[in-house]
Amino acid sequence: MRRLIAEYLEGRDFRVSRAAGGAEMARHLERGDVDLVVLDVRLEREDGFDLVRALRGRSDTPIILITGQRRDETDRIVGLELGADDYLTKPFGLGELLARIRAVLRRVETAAARDRQASRAHRTYHFAGWRLRTRDRSLVSDGGQPATLTAGETRLLLTFLGSPQQLLTREQLQDGAGLSEEVFDRSVDVRVLRLRRKLEVDPSAPAIITTSRGAGYTLAVPVQVE
Repeated sequence: MRRLIAEYLEGRDFRVSRAAGGAEMARHLERGDVDLVVLDVRLEREDGFDLVRALRGRSDTPIILITGQRRDETDRIVGLELGADDYLTKPFGLGELLARIRAVLRRVETAAARDRQASRAHRTYHFAGWRLRTRDRSLVSDGGQPATLTAGETRLLLTFLGSPQQLLTREQLQDGAGLSEEVFDRSVDVRVLRLRRKLEVDPSAPAIITTSRGAGYTLAVPVQVE
């Protein structure tokens, strides 16, 4: 399958690096010129989710997962929670994979343009004992404790900060965070959960990002902007 995918994409003017496992993938990534990773979570000798976790810990490179059969919803939930950008379930057509690759790359470029615009604005947001600076994407508590955000998490948080104490639908959050409309419905939910784990004193009883069941989410605290 790796050979078939690579040859198909190379025939459509993509430069493709093939990797049989995590060590080989890491060598390609170290060169710093990888725009997107297509990763099968069902590897022979490694756990694909461990590779997603390791990759997301060091890079915002977009990831498209190839998961098990359509009935295996757990893979999709876990993959999205770990930070994957999209997924395909087996069996799939190469044309669909190509369309999803192009869609993810377009979203990444659009989101990067938003990030550059936000960075140039050099805004600092203060909320619930946290400070977020757009210039360097740093999130720090009043006590000086830093929290690391991915680019996607930063965009989602900025969407909340732009409309404090207002209900935002999943569609609004999806658009603000640059997520695909076709990706699994739980994608916004799992990303909100990841933000809560970094922001909330008790993520199981959130006080900063609250849920309106069936409607969406609200940043429930006031925001000051410098």
